[in-house]
Amino acid sequence: MCCYITYSLGNFYASWYTLIPTSMILGFGGAPLWAAKCTYLTVSGNRYAEKVGKVGKDIVNQYFGLFFLIFQSSGVWGNLISSLIFGQTPDAGDNARLPNYTHCGANDCPYIEFNNTNSTSSKKPTESLIYTLLGIYTGSGVLAVLLVSVFLENMDVKKKDDEVDIKDEPFWMKILETLRHLKDKRQVLLIPITMWSGFEQGFLAGDYTKSYVTCSLGIHFVGYVMICFASTNAICSLLFGKLSQYTGRIFLFTFAAVTNLAVIIALLLWKPHPNQLAMFFIFPALWGMADAIWQTQTNALYGVLFDDHKEAGFANYRLWESLGFVIAYGYSTFLCVSVKLYILIAVLVLGMVLYGCVEYNECKKSSGKMVKQESDESMNKQTAM
Repeated sequence: MCCYITYSLGNFYASWYTLIPTSMILGFGGAPLWAAKCTYLTVSGNRYAEKVGKVGKDIVNQYFGLFFLIFQSSGVWGNLISSLIFGQTPDAGDNARLPNYTHCGANDCPYIEFNNTNSTSSKKPTESLIYTLLGIYTGSGVLAVLLVSVFLENMDVKKKDDEVDIKDEPFWMKILETLRHLKDKRQVLLIPITMWSGFEQGFLAGDYTKSYVTCSLGIHFVGYVMICFASTNAICSLLFGKLSQYTGRIFLFTFAAVTNLAVIIALLLWKPHPNQLAMFFIFPALWGMADAIWQTQTNALYGVLFDDHKEAGFANYRLWESLGFVIAYGYSTFLCVSVKLYILIAVLVLGMVLYGCVEYNECKKSSGKMVKQESDESMNKQTAM
């Protein structure tokens, strides 16, 4: 968490020499933080389920739903703070837009030097406003570290008594265990759907806000659009976390995939225009609803499938999701938006097909166990007779 604070501090003097090193520090800190968070929630959920006599995976789903409700709500407060602060920039609300929007949306390409937002709508905020925002973000990070350090109960994740305690393993062994985890066929099959999580988040945060919102409405609308995404995401995270015990994760994954696919096709066909203001908020709301499923259910899926190797499983989850981010942001400045949307369709379809293979294999395995159990019970009855 302290690594995250360094990135906020680096932005006080934003340059290549401050942002690149602090970005690397943030990455080094983010990977173990997310792996530890997922492990902590999974172990807590299973222990509570055992205590109250409930199904472990249902409680774990609820725990992840509650976590992402709180986590995604940070997008509401963060964007609201930035929008209110940067809204004080002189002439920030004056957007004398050009009448031609043909190069916005799916038609936006890097080689087209066309910008509908004039200099006032994209005017850089004053340094005092930037420092105010960064001060709030840095203070929030420091407060978070203090709260976790003081109030969060430490939890030692131990193996059986006859095995080595995980916390006694050297660091390089944990890295090696993460790589060895790729021998599990289920993990390999889940790589595309895990990377999809990074692709879809990267598209909304980078391409949708630039090519649809900024190009048509102005940069000062970006914060409000992302608030819509974050608030929908937060509410749906809690909702789907509880709903999963009634519908099952296969239904939710399919629902999220269909929703994303429908939105992507709509974005390919839609010609954004300022007169269609509601549409700029409907799409991120639907995207946030689907993302709530991807975040809660994929994390819970890893916790259920790799219960014996939680740390390695969640480390792989973060690895492949981050790779999705890297690729999405990497080609962002080279490809047209329409091409990016087709790439999203390809990754989503591939990910869902391979995810279906995982569920099919798990279903066969469960059926085999039930048949074997029934056979053993039948043999025991015959022996007793």
